[in-house]
Amino acid sequence: MTTSTNKTRRIVLASGNAGKLREFSALLAGSGFEFVRQSDLHVPEADETGLTFVENAIIKARNAAEHTGLPALADDSGLEVDALAGEPGIYSSRYAGPGGDNGANVIKLLAALKDVPHAERTARFRCLIVYLRHAADPTPLICQGTWEGHILDAPRGNGGFGYDPVFLVPSYECSAAELPAKIKNQLSHRGQAMTALLSAFSAARS
Repeated sequence: MTTSTNKTRRIVLASGNAGKLREFSALLAGSGFEFVRQSDLHVPEADETGLTFVENAIIKARNAAEHTGLPALADDSGLEVDALAGEPGIYSSRYAGPGGDNGANVIKLLAALKDVPHAERTARFRCLIVYLRHAADPTPLICQGTWEGHILDAPRGNGGFGYDPVFLVPSYECSAAELPAKIKNQLSHRGQAMTALLSAFSAARS
């Protein structure tokens, strides 16, 4: 997308997750959009009462837009493991409890898969991104990304966040936490969803 020098859009990002903020910063670089964290505008966290990724993303985006009067961008992402019937799913960030501890979540996941052979440890990251022009926007932009992989037996790598250290990327034979950030952003569920969103923005401008 061509960056506009006259019409830079300021968007509130409905997330306080530092890892997500880093990824969104890289993905939005040079796109003509400037985002501000909702925490910088003293926006309270929304209660994620939805039963799907898209419902939770809409709830978070609407909450941020209502409190700031700005357009809002929110994502809801999670890990689906086939051997666990899709768990942890929408509860990925709080799988081990409400504290959202990444290490505890990974430990619980590996324990649940302890006796599952590698061939049956298929999984995927999903990301639903929602953009609202304002809190009452009746037609939000909704984009989705999916990243297929396997769950490793033990964590590998120091990059990324969340379940990245145990998510095997088959095409690179390494964990998501071992990928350079630039490659991860090209492959990831969040990168795919953001690319689709930027394409939608570009189409709307043309």
